[in-house]
Amino acid sequence: MKEPPLATQRELSDFLAEVERRAFKHAMYAVRDEAAALDIVQDAMLRLAEKYHDRPAEELPPLFQRILQNMVRDHFRRSKIRSWWTPLFSSFKGKDEEDHYDLLESVEIQEQGGRHPPVPEQELNQKQVLAEIEQAIEKLPARQREAFLLRYWEEMDVAETAAAMGCSEGSVKTHCSRAVHALSALLSAKGITL
Repeated sequence: MKEPPLATQRELSDFLAEVERRAFKHAMYAVRDEAAALDIVQDAMLRLAEKYHDRPAEELPPLFQRILQNMVRDHFRRSKIRSWWTPLFSSFKGKDEEDHYDLLESVEIQEQGGRHPPVPEQELNQKQVLAEIEQAIEKLPARQREAFLLRYWEEMDVAETAAAMGCSEGSVKTHCSRAVHALSALLSAKGITL
């Protein structure tokens, strides 16, 4: 059986450019910190380029998702350790300061098929609905959110999602099903039907 051709430098660059925005939003959903999400995505991109540049192009999406998820988990491990040590050193701080960050990046409303731009009321309504959907996604348990975003945001198939998450295909289906039912319930409670 013939091996697939290795990804060219251009294919790797194109892949990273294509996935960057979605990966950032995915990381934001997970860590809820813009700076940390940006660091996670940049580190994941660098690791893919450094360690897996010699892989076939079709292997890049699941590899990148697996790296991204590992980086998110590493972030939480480091945060847990930091939160354990922080009280020990809190006496060295002046006042406690809260971190303020923008949870969601702004929503871009695009014109559809050459039609006129939406009227302000429609644009506001669309932004509000998208914000409600994003908040509902944030409320999902971590594994359900991960499976949902990989399947429906990244458009990976079940096998690719299972590989990226490090679980069985059956687990992916279960997580996705539960996520869809939970999202449906959360959005229905707010009067949103899709």
